[in-house]
Amino acid sequence: MTQTNIIGLVALVLGAVLLFFAWRASQAPMDQMSEALTGRFTGNTMWYLLGGIVAIVAGAGLLYRGSVRT
Repeated sequence: MTQTNIIGLVALVLGAVLLFFAWRASQAPMDQMSEALTGRFTGNTMWYLLGGIVAIVAGAGLLYRGSVRT
């Protein structure tokens, strides 16, 4: 397993954890109220969501790049 594959796996796991935190944060009562009144999630929830998506895309890209090179 190459270093690129390891970093890709770590990024995928980190992205999954961040998306889990985003889901949990979106279920909080204050976040539900904020989303109902403004139509948007709170700042922390959005950062978790965006960070998770970016980490998963980067991890998948690194895994793909690592598998193509070998």
